[in-house]
Amino acid sequence: MMTPERDRELAKRARMLSLVIAGAVFLWLGGQWIGRMIGLPGRFALLFDLMAIGAFVWVLVVAMGIWRARRSDS
Repeated sequence: MMTPERDRELAKRARMLSLVIAGAVFLWLGGQWIGRMIGLPGRFALLFDLMAIGAFVWVLVVAMGIWRARRSDS
C-alpha cells in the first residue's frame, strides 16, 4: 500500500524527471542553434547530442524505477 509520504517522494522524482527532460531538450536545441550561428565544427554538435542522449538514458532508468516502485506498492 502506498503511503502519502511515498507518493510525495515519487511525485517529486517525476517532477524532477520532467525538468531534466525539458532542460536537456532546451540545451540541446540551444547548443545546436548557437553552434550553427558561430560556425562550430560538427564534433561540438556531436557533444551536445551525446549529452542529450545521456540525459535521456538517465531519465529512462529513473522512470523505470518510479514505475517499479508504484507497481510494487499497489
